[in-house]
Amino acid sequence: MNRKTLVLPAVVGLLAPVLAACGGSDSGSGGGSAIVVGTTDTFAATKDAPAPLDPAYAYDVGSWNILRQTVQTLMIQPKGEGDPVPEAAEKCGFTDSGNERYACTLRDGLEFSNGDKVTAADVKYSIDRARAINAEGGPVGLLSTIDTVEVKGDRDVIFHLKTADATFPYKLSTPVAGIVNPDDYEKNKLRDGFDVDGSGPYTMSTEVKDDAIVKATFTKNPHYKGTLKVNNSKVEMVSYKDAAAMGTALDKGDIDVMTRTMSPEQIQKLSDSPGDNEDLVEMSGLEIRYLAFNTDAPTVKNKAVRQAMAQLINRGELVSKVYGTQAEPLYSLVPASITGHSNSFFNKYGDPSVAKAKALLTKANITTPVKLTLHYTTDHYGSATAKEFKILQQQLNDSGLFDVSIKGALWKDFVPAERKGEYDVWGMGWFPDFPDADNYLAPFLDKDNFLKSPYRNSTIINTLIPESRREADRIAASGSLTSIQDIVADDVPLLPLWQGKQYVAARDDVTGTAYALNSSSTLQLWELGRGVSN
Repeated sequence: MNRKTLVLPAVVGLLAPVLAACGGSDSGSGGGSAIVVGTTDTFAATKDAPAPLDPAYAYDVGSWNILRQTVQTLMIQPKGEGDPVPEAAEKCGFTDSGNERYACTLRDGLEFSNGDKVTAADVKYSIDRARAINAEGGPVGLLSTIDTVEVKGDRDVIFHLKTADATFPYKLSTPVAGIVNPDDYEKNKLRDGFDVDGSGPYTMSTEVKDDAIVKATFTKNPHYKGTLKVNNSKVEMVSYKDAAAMGTALDKGDIDVMTRTMSPEQIQKLSDSPGDNEDLVEMSGLEIRYLAFNTDAPTVKNKAVRQAMAQLINRGELVSKVYGTQAEPLYSLVPASITGHSNSFFNKYGDPSVAKAKALLTKANITTPVKLTLHYTTDHYGSATAKEFKILQQQLNDSGLFDVSIKGALWKDFVPAERKGEYDVWGMGWFPDFPDADNYLAPFLDKDNFLKSPYRNSTIINTLIPESRREADRIAASGSLTSIQDIVADDVPLLPLWQGKQYVAARDDVTGTAYALNSSSTLQLWELGRGVSN
């Protein structure tokens, strides 16, 4: 076949939905052959990050794409649209009117992949473990509203929350809330290396070279009991050094599916003239890119410097020159398709203006040109990142107000350096943990923010975030959410750049590709099968 498929999920209620699942056979891929998926994600164990796949530590889209296949959660983002639905749980819900007590009952007969029984005590152990380890830069902030976890018998778990949190069911659908076996995961220590054990739809084995995964093999878990229909018996995920190598592998038939991160040029080529046996699937996405600031660093400590950058950067030019129609300018941390979005940065700064930027710096007695370095990762967000930062550099330097240099680093070195505060300004991407405005704000601005940013705003932390979480009706939270975005636009601890679509390319005998990614860019390998492409 020679076609491009466009997937447009319906927006129902207040949340950008997760894409619906595609039906298929439980018998697995045709002839028992593994479906091979290519990725440019790297999975490396280093001195600074020896436990990249521990649910208590992992907090990037690549690692979560492994954990979601292997570690089961009480809740899961649904097939279609709406609120999270039970997965390891049989039922869950708030049991009080204030959204401060959340109770779940486990499915009967749950087992880990080794056949051990899964109990409520294991759920409590897993949650308490992640909170106790409190990994620096990890996902523990998602559990920050938990006060205590109570167990009743083998199947009932009750979460007592410190404050109301209407988003809590979504948080229980993320890998940090994944259920682990106490026999495999020590209580107060991260699990080094690449072994992952759980009760999810797959077990995983790996091939490792130079302390990095080169291939992960996911085999259907015979002990899995949950809501997911697994349409294959085995999937292999192969890591490639770049998009070009991954594309060559698809053309040669070495892989069946090509996922993140494809280059803009590849996407455009496949869109215009795909191969005879290849399909390109375009989906709505909630990925954003932004600049982060160490607000204690001398170069950017004065917010006038950060405001001047916000006044100068031309998002439209940046997007058109690098990503074309594959992305859109973004004027808030919250994407335009999410309830609660406000164009706060455009409202404050309007169109790019050298004169307005100069006025900001002059009023603050800042000597120009301001000299600083923009840091970016060379291998995590795709090959276009380098071009993107060259354009940012040019835009700032052409103003005469800045003297900017740029510097790239491998992801395995980039993340530890950022977490240690070695960068003044750096570029990051965000793939939401769940599709709600809270997840584009709290992870960056709350006291336990994952960037370890020194920026603290007491109004945001103590008033606005708690206010927004009290509202089960997310439209009712819009006032608090807008106020947060307005403060961010004024203080500029982060500077949003763009939001992007997402794509999958595949051989045309692979089914389920339209549902292989949900709106949070999470891989759903169980959706893939072999047959006649639909």
